[in-house]
Amino acid sequence: MIASRSLVLGAVALLASVSALSARPAVLAGPPWISIETPVNPYDATTRGAFLLVHAFHHGTDINAPVTGTAEGLVNGARRSVVLDFTATSRTGAYALRKQWADSGLWTLVIKVQQDQHGDDAAQAIVELAADGSVARIQVPTRPSDRGDMPLPRQLSSREIDASLRARATR
Repeated sequence: MIASRSLVLGAVALLASVSALSARPAVLAGPPWISIETPVNPYDATTRGAFLLVHAFHHGTDINAPVTGTAEGLVNGARRSVVLDFTATSRTGAYALRKQWADSGLWTLVIKVQQDQHGDDAAQAIVELAADGSVARIQVPTRPSDRGDMPLPRQLSSREIDASLRARATR
């Protein structure tokens, strides 16, 4: 009786551990995607006052993923860089960005969503600001997939971002 009870308890423990293992989320295959939302909904307390929202996706699903970024600027001809702080909102995968850069100068926001801890799976958005501080242009740099059926996100180099700022300054 004691031996059969031990066998039953052992079987239950084994089933519980198999069940726990299968309940873990699968590793996400493929890169994330990033989307920028503006204007921001003023009726949501978690987004009120934000300059823009950043949305993180894996395929068509909103995901909570690390969002980082910098405001890259030219102020009186000098290069400036400000590390940006993002806050979670009431929606999965949506992060609020409040203004953290100077009013003067020419600015580009470089925002990245990372799906993994190593930074290999990332999508980047470039948000160019107009002279009046409003959003002038949003771009998600991409490259063709190996199959050519879908664009894949790529990250711009710091050299590309600097060249873009300097070219905009001469217009």
